[in-house]
Amino acid sequence: MLSKPKLLVLLSRIPYPLDKGDKLRAFHQIKDLNASYQVILCCLSTHKIDPEAERKLKAICFELKIIQLGYAGILWRLFLALFNDKPFQVAYFYSKKAQQELDAIIERHLPKRFFCQLIRVAEYAKKYSIFSKTLDYMDALSIGMERRAEKAPFYLKPIVSVEAKRLRNYEEKMFQYFEKKVIISLADKEHLTHSNATEIAVIPNGIDTEFFKSDNRSKKTDILFTGNMGYLPNVESAQYLVKNILPILNSNIAVQICGKSPSYKVRSLAASNVEVTGWVDDIRTAYDEAKIFVAPLMLGSGLQNKLLEAMAMGLPCVTTPLANNALGAIPEEEILIASNEAEFKTQIERLISDPDLSNKIAENGHAFVTKNYNWQACNRRLMEVIES
Repeated sequence: MLSKPKLLVLLSRIPYPLDKGDKLRAFHQIKDLNASYQVILCCLSTHKIDPEAERKLKAICFELKIIQLGYAGILWRLFLALFNDKPFQVAYFYSKKAQQELDAIIERHLPKRFFCQLIRVAEYAKKYSIFSKTLDYMDALSIGMERRAEKAPFYLKPIVSVEAKRLRNYEEKMFQYFEKKVIISLADKEHLTHSNATEIAVIPNGIDTEFFKSDNRSKKTDILFTGNMGYLPNVESAQYLVKNILPILNSNIAVQICGKSPSYKVRSLAASNVEVTGWVDDIRTAYDEAKIFVAPLMLGSGLQNKLLEAMAMGLPCVTTPLANNALGAIPEEEILIASNEAEFKTQIERLISDPDLSNKIAENGHAFVTKNYNWQACNRRLMEVIES
């Protein structure tokens, strides 16, 4: 029996636990790709791997290799990046020592394919021409950074603006080094400026609708927002929800902000009607006990997994045009859209006062993600791109 071809996958993080979008995407992709390939999974990391993460990952790949990055080296590379045109996040992750470790892995396995997630690790692959390479841009990182620059405090604006410009140039530069390119949404694809950007295949994230399934718990929370609460776009969204939207809603509205690593700004939002949970063992409970999911996302890029999860759990969702551009749900049928606090107030109060509308948005939203966001279908398309 012929052995399966080898696929080297390089990630900037260990993809477990599934608490960030890039980890979630990588974990489900690797799990399905390993059915057709011997996946050699290489992850960069600044800390030792958790035994549970190691157990989970070894179950979905042929071989697991963690390449450690030292903090002293990171600081030195970031300092040197002040004097060149490399994006700071590329400098953070690219280490010559790590390159040597990766070279040794490649020499030992001689994989047929090389798959990189995010341009921050593309530097490791660009020198190779002995196998076919695929780059998952995932998000258009430059546009997300440009949006951050617009709202950054004056003392950070220059460096954030520089990073946005460097990312845009680097996204275009890396295009030539990979035979195949994929990205998470059409909206992100349209932000890439390369003359051949039409070659990029759109591969969205999926949702496990068997896992994210409502148990019809009693509703204890009026409004829910979830995510990594140390991530700037989520921090600003949580602040906007509590400081701008909540005060103009009718009284007695209970808000829950649920997710790992809440920053000081998020923790300070806690009040008698605002619960900040931090990490929870099972996020499905938070979804199942909420009446409405509100995601006032004004920054960032890419497809929001939090919206996929909430819709799969049967929650009516209210979000911004920015977030829905990537999602592609039909406004007023599958989702409600708001651009400012007054519009969020209107949409939330519509859902609270009109059970028929709430049920319609919830049911149509669930049907939408079930039909359009399926991991198996997305990953079959990804394999077609890798093999094309």
